[in-house]
Amino acid sequence: MNRPLIFNSPLLLGFVHLESLAERSARCATDGYPPYNIEAPEGDGAASIRITLAVAGFTAADLAVTVEDNQLLIRGRQSDANGKTFLHRGIAARQFLRSFVLAEGIEVASAALENGLLKIDLVRPKVQPRIRVVEIKTGGLS
Repeated sequence: MNRPLIFNSPLLLGFVHLESLAERSARCATDGYPPYNIEAPEGDGAASIRITLAVAGFTAADLAVTVEDNQLLIRGRQSDANGKTFLHRGIAARQFLRSFVLAEGIEVASAALENGLLKIDLVRPKVQPRIRVVEIKTGGLS
């Protein structure tokens, strides 16, 4: 596969990892289960984000929330029906993996399951501006 020309630009030093992030998010965006919302709680601006997934029928023990290499992964796996015989099974009971690529600095603050909704709160800590003066040497580099 050829790399996009934009990542070969000399103005984008150190951004090559964005290509792999874009590929990962494109692969995981095709499945629509479970449905989810992404919200910005009122008054916070861009400091916090809430992801809400509809996971009816799942218990907290059936769900796992992990962060791997700036990627939020939510896995769901329900236990077997314990010998139940269904005449009709319309409630989805399949396993799933939903992933979200997190920007640098975004952290998972909490996760809570309530009334069939898994709510995951993300925060972006305020970045303190830092200024660093680089000494200019004369002569050769050593």
